Amino acid sequence: MTQDKDAPLREDIRLLGRLLGDTVRDQQGAAAFELIERIRQNSVRFRRDDDIAARRELEAILDALSREQTIQVVRAFSYFSHLANIAEDQHHIRRSRAHLIAGSAPREGSLAHALEQALASGTTDAESLLGFFDTALVSPVLTAHPTEVQRKSILNCETVLARLLDERDRMQLTPEEAEANLEALRRAVLTLWQTRMLRTAKLSVIDEVNNGLSYFETTFLRELPRLYASLEDRLAAADPALGAPELAAFLQVGSWIGGDRDGNPFVTAEVLERALAMQCAVALGYYLDELHILGSQLSLGIGLVSASDALLALAEASPDHSPHRSDEPYRRAISGIYARLAATHRALLGHAPARHAVAEATPYPDATALAADLEVLHRSLVANGSAALARGRLRHLRRAVKVFGFHLAPIDLRQNSDVHERVVAELLEVARPGSAYSSLDEAARCALLLEELATARPLASPHVRYADETEGELAIFRAARRAHQRYGAGAIRNCIISKTDDVSDLLELAVLLKEAGLLRPLENALDVNIVPLFETIGDLENAAEVMDRIFALPAYRALLESRAQTQEVMLGYSDSNKDGGFLTSGWALYKAEGELVDTFARHGVRLRLFHGRGGSVGRGGGPSYQAILAQPEGAVQGQIRLTEQGEVIGAKYGNPEVGRRNLEVLVAATLETSLRPASASPTPPAFLDAMQALSDAAFAAYRGLVYETEGFERYFWESTVISEIAALNIGSRPASRKKSTAIEDLRAIPWVFSWSQCRVMLPGWYGFGSAVRDFLAARPDDGLALLQRMSREWPFFQTLLSNMDMVLAKTDLAIASRYAELVKDVALREAIFSRIRAEHQATVEAVLQITGQRELLDGNPLLKRSIRNRFPYLDPLNHVQVEMLSRHREATAGNASTDERIRIGIHISINGIAAGLRNSG
Repeated sequence: MTQDKDAPLREDIRLLGRLLGDTVRDQQGAAAFELIERIRQNSVRFRRDDDIAARRELEAILDALSREQTIQVVRAFSYFSHLANIAEDQHHIRRSRAHLIAGSAPREGSLAHALEQALASGTTDAESLLGFFDTALVSPVLTAHPTEVQRKSILNCETVLARLLDERDRMQLTPEEAEANLEALRRAVLTLWQTRMLRTAKLSVIDEVNNGLSYFETTFLRELPRLYASLEDRLAAADPALGAPELAAFLQVGSWIGGDRDGNPFVTAEVLERALAMQCAVALGYYLDELHILGSQLSLGIGLVSASDALLALAEASPDHSPHRSDEPYRRAISGIYARLAATHRALLGHAPARHAVAEATPYPDATALAADLEVLHRSLVANGSAALARGRLRHLRRAVKVFGFHLAPIDLRQNSDVHERVVAELLEVARPGSAYSSLDEAARCALLLEELATARPLASPHVRYADETEGELAIFRAARRAHQRYGAGAIRNCIISKTDDVSDLLELAVLLKEAGLLRPLENALDVNIVPLFETIGDLENAAEVMDRIFALPAYRALLESRAQTQEVMLGYSDSNKDGGFLTSGWALYKAEGELVDTFARHGVRLRLFHGRGGSVGRGGGPSYQAILAQPEGAVQGQIRLTEQGEVIGAKYGNPEVGRRNLEVLVAATLETSLRPASASPTPPAFLDAMQALSDAAFAAYRGLVYETEGFERYFWESTVISEIAALNIGSRPASRKKSTAIEDLRAIPWVFSWSQCRVMLPGWYGFGSAVRDFLAARPDDGLALLQRMSREWPFFQTLLSNMDMVLAKTDLAIASRYAELVKDVALREAIFSRIRAEHQATVEAVLQITGQRELLDGNPLLKRSIRNRFPYLDPLNHVQVEMLSRHREATAGNASTDERIRIGIHISINGIAAGLRNSG
């Protein structure tokens, strides 16, 4: 009899659903529970059986809700979405563990599988892999964006629930223990229900920093060292001659939170410095706690074990003179290390740690000195018969110090090129009156900037009061310089230029770095990476040419010498999608990468790509493993960075085990892609030509709807929750770059988030149906066969179709039609929604034709199951949200006072729908 592997998932969902129902009954009364249960049953009936009568009854119930009932329903179904996510995450952990316990072959996408493939290829060995990691870099970068709708308090409740579910899985509980676990689950669900879901005040940048730090505390600080240890052990097992290899710190987590100034006026030098201090506090706090525990564990007596001379010297230098530890050199050495680190805490943060040292000591000058002392402990244990002790807590602490240093995570600085231009123009005008920098053509700008970069003389004068914008930018770079001096060069490694479209954009940043001493012309020294960000379709098409021209400048190439002849380039998925649509954006990115690979190879510069991916497919989201494998040949040269944004951060890294798995996936994909042999047969020209034809047609269809249809902007603002999202307390950054409703000015994140809330998901598929229809009309004999072959043989096209398959499955035009009814102009509504409906039908048919599936997601049963489980609980939220939007907007239009409960209900529904869709922003 075949075991039903999903039965435990259904049991967990039923358990959590029952506990939530009991909580609603106890807290809100039997009538509220019965109402919610009727809604749930009708929604399940409709989703499962396509029962039209159930749908009509469902809509009738929802439309008749009182305001108080509306809030109760929205809260109940929103919390169910959260509980379903917890159950699904636990099921993924359960299945992964079952796979490992069974001793099955490593799964595709796992680190074990990637290593096995590499070693089996015959072209590499364990020693070569060790060398590969010496120059590798894999870095997910956390970014704060206004789709992260979760409060940290809610995340804390969910962490407790996840731990309790995990306890039920891993332990054989006695009846008494099982009852205690159930009672704890009941309390956790009650706490969740009684915890406010929404923030009462708008999130500040420091709040965002705090949220980001929670993932380091729960996941990264503990799981990253374990991942390194696992990888090292696998390499040692593959080649015992390697001994106990120690990898370079190639896997690191970065952050934009506190350094991303593009369009966010609240990120200042003071905020940056506070963010850096907060990060330092988390890192040092972790090290101090681990040292405290390590000291209690390494109680080795000198009469029972030997110690190295270096260890004995460390113990002798310790301020710990307790007679009770006089024969315990390891403990005394650790006390001394703790004392020095406590002094470092005081020196860097201005106050002593909560747990005081035994005595005063000299601070560490940097994290390398701390690592050296820990190395003394390690070497002494290994040399004196205690290697097993060195492989425990000490091993993980040593790795943590090497990865996180005193800075925890490098913070990237980012600013728009227009701001850099204005600042440089003012500095030049004050220093060289009449230079009129902004009016110069590109060649003249570059000549003037290169002239400034050839001299160590600063432009800025301490005796001049510049515009606030200029003062603010100079303050940021000076703060970055201080951060290097205080925390080490790892604290800030990258400066990113948004909206890069020419060489002068890179040189302007270079001049500003010189002002702060982060670029020293006489030494040809550059202390941070200058990273151009190419975002729009036009900028992507121009990217390789810009880099070709900057590499032709001897002054810039000389600076790259200090950056190991490595140049990072960031590619923007979000704005290119909003600019040209899903298909054209993906194709433009793919072509840009290929052209950059060729350009960099010609100049002998190593390329590192930074992928600005969002959570949703419309912003470059989708499974990371497939996305990395689908990169053009040569685009991943052992180094890759990619953004982790919005609610995806919580989904990927909120649970430590899930976080570990996601980190492994990034390493595995980077390893596989970088080491795969050069293709003997490049991508067939027929594939490239077909893709270009599809892109051209999709671009025309998308632009025709979004930018060339009169009234589309009004349709968007009236048929989606964009206005309400702009009012949510879910991010420090405004929803638009300017005070306007123009699509051009709207940020890509709320653009995509709004379409996902109303279940249209337009940025993830629109234009593909038209493109395929036109392609097949032009090639009736072989067009479909060619597209099907592309689907089978070309990873890029496979990934594109897979992501579209996912987003189409999450689209529901029946629900979307209710949002369309919010548009007051009937003619406008019908004209635009009919086009969306027709394009959706054409796109679904095209995907099924090309993939050979009978239904969407036939090739992804896990996601299909997830949608089947959660959408009956998501649909009521959409229906209620539409009704609340209608009431809220009618009151606003009539200048009536808006019921606060309705506004809160709308915001809770936004939270619940985002949680249910998981990758919506």
